[in-house]
Amino acid sequence: MTIKISIDCMGGDHGPAVTVAAAVAFAHREPDVEFLLVGLESDIQTELKKHHALNHPRLSIIHASEVVEMDDPIEVALRRKKDSSMRVAVTLVKDGSAQACVSAGNTGALMAVSRYVLKTMQGVDRPAICSILPNQKNLPTYMLDLGANVDCEPVHLHQFAIMGSALVSALEGKEKPSIGLLNVGEEDIKGNDVVKKTAQLLRADHESGLLNFYGNVEGNDIFEGTTDIVVCDGFVGNVTLKAAEGMGRFVKIALTSSFKSSFLNMLGAFIARGALKSISRTMNPSNYNGGSLLGLRGLVFKSHGSADKYSYEWAIQRAFDAAKNDVLARISTSMAKLMPITEVVASDVNELIKQKIA
Repeated sequence: MTIKISIDCMGGDHGPAVTVAAAVAFAHREPDVEFLLVGLESDIQTELKKHHALNHPRLSIIHASEVVEMDDPIEVALRRKKDSSMRVAVTLVKDGSAQACVSAGNTGALMAVSRYVLKTMQGVDRPAICSILPNQKNLPTYMLDLGANVDCEPVHLHQFAIMGSALVSALEGKEKPSIGLLNVGEEDIKGNDVVKKTAQLLRADHESGLLNFYGNVEGNDIFEGTTDIVVCDGFVGNVTLKAAEGMGRFVKIALTSSFKSSFLNMLGAFIARGALKSISRTMNPSNYNGGSLLGLRGLVFKSHGSADKYSYEWAIQRAFDAAKNDVLARISTSMAKLMPITEVVASDVNELIKQKIA
């Protein structure tokens, strides 16, 4: 089955120089993909010519006359630039012309445009950004939210857990992946009121056999692989993600500098080059690029704005895998099963807990 993916070619710090190059490379190695390259037609054609792919049968150009800049306010992207490459790429998903969209553009604008065009699925109040981080078990730790929702109520974190569980189940083949709630300690008495009430909701689902709730986890558990999924609000998630990426780059730079400092160190690096390459692959943030905007009625994936060709290919890979594994339908089914109440305001959380326990 051919998977069609729309690419916001103008998004990100590097635009078509990265997005088109990544799409061409991915198309060359994956025969079951077709790309709709959205953006300024002349710019896209120029890049396709560079890669000798102007007449590639699985690469099509969709012209869009406007570009959402990285510093554009949300209202500009949403109301003034209705023919932006970002909006057109997302609309292709809504129309059924594409099964997924990938963009490296302004995160706030992408979320706003995607939510406006695609709408949220039933049972979801707020979409969340979910991505993966490496762990000691050499497996991915899925984490959400990573920046879409700074202020959350228990019902929102509960929804994040449900969506994350459906995503991991589809992509990793685990029927009931384990869920951890990020907290300042493992004990039930720790954390703020939002975390405590969220734990009650998740514990009720666990006791009913609907979700596999491990309990509270701490920051170190993310990289130890204690649970398959870690749930938190967007503020904490984004800080954690950026700190992890920064640490990965710091370790790489520190090791490179140290090994170059003397002949003996260089000799040691030569002897250990195999192990060092393995560590570099594990710690390289580019290998984990591509966050899914979960909760929308369509698949949209966010790449880092500064992504290079290699990193952007990983974002495309995430979108391809999600579409191939019918993630959207599986999340929708899970939401309908676990969240029968379509709208729950913060004041109704205690009532929702009682309903689940009953």
